[in-house]
Order: sequence, then structure tokens, then C-alpha cells
Amino acid sequence: MSSATRSDRPAGRFRRMLDRLSSSQEELHSEELQEETRAVGCTRIKDCSDRQIVSVTGTLRTVTLRPRAGVPALEAELFDGSAALDVVWLGRRSISGIEPGRRIIASGRISMNHGRPVLFNPKYELRPVGQE
Repeated sequence: MSSATRSDRPAGRFRRMLDRLSSSQEELHSEELQEETRAVGCTRIKDCSDRQIVSVTGTLRTVTLRPRAGVPALEAELFDGSAALDVVWLGRRSISGIEPGRRIIASGRISMNHGRPVLFNPKYELRPVGQE
């Protein structure tokens, strides 16, 4: 790196502040979610592989009732800032607290369905609403 390039770039805290000001809301939200993932010791969704037992955290983007083979199934998309996965509770039509925008920690074994990670009937913990 040349000295001219080095002097053109602000350093440290000022640089981070400029980066945050020029970032979109979605990028900032993704950064926050990834920081939370590290803070609570969960696996990033993009690092999950088939048949791996994981704990992941993030925000529920969507929650849908979608029957599978005639059995009710509550499906939610969980996003952690790095990627998304589907969380599916078989035999459930609704679960109190499972709603779009809610942050959760979900644990279980990853399955791959059409190249997309899925957690079936995970253990889960609802994150306090005030921390969002």
C-alpha cells in the first residue's frame, strides 16, 4: 500500500463511523445479528453443514403455517446476518411468541432440503423483546 493511499483513508473509530453512516439499514442489521451470534456463542448459519448439531440465533423473518404430508407444520425463516435457514415445528399450528421480527436461539440437527438448511422441531429460546 502506498503512503498516499494510506493517508487518504481515515483510521480507527472515525473510519468505522464513516462506514456505518454509508451502510444501508439492512447491512447494519446484518452486522448486529452477526455480533449477537458471536456474543452468545452460536454457529453462523452460513457455516452450518448437513447433519451437524448446532445452536443458531437470529431474527425470524417469516412465520407460515404450511402442512407437510397432511400434518400441520409451522415454518419460520431464521436470519442471522450471514444466511437464512428454515425452522420447522411439525404438528404445530402456532407457538406463542414465534412471530416475525422475534429473535430466538434454536438448537438441533441441521438437515439440507433442496440445498437449504432446515432445523426440524428444534429446542428454542425466545430472546427478550427489549433487546431488539
